[in-house]
Amino acid sequence: MNTHTLAVDGLAAGVWQSGLAQVLGGLVVVVVLIGAFVLGIRLTRKELPPPDPETQPHRPETDRHPGEMSEYRKPSEMPHTDGEHRLLPYNLKNSGEASADPPSEEQRKWGGISSGGFGSGGTGHGD
Repeated sequence: MNTHTLAVDGLAAGVWQSGLAQVLGGLVVVVVLIGAFVLGIRLTRKELPPPDPETQPHRPETDRHPGEMSEYRKPSEMPHTDGEHRLLPYNLKNSGEASADPPSEEQRKWGGISSGGFGSGGTGHGD
């Protein structure tokens, strides 16, 4: 082998072992990161400024979302069957009439038999 090749190989190994190559590699990475940061700042300065708050659309004065309706439904009576014929969905009428005013406290409470909800400790219907 050539002594020059051995000297270059030895020098490369010596540079790598001394840490000079790691320092130079780290400096290259830092320079690339700083360059990317500067490029990002330049691109940001070329963009249009953000719009003023006065030019933005405002929500309506109501507390509802656009397109949201608020109404209360009065329940329809459930049709009774004779027991032989079961009631099918197309036999039902609409879900009641719409009303703008809320139902009273007595109308909202169910006056039927306690159903004994799960975990309530009740025995179910008719307790």
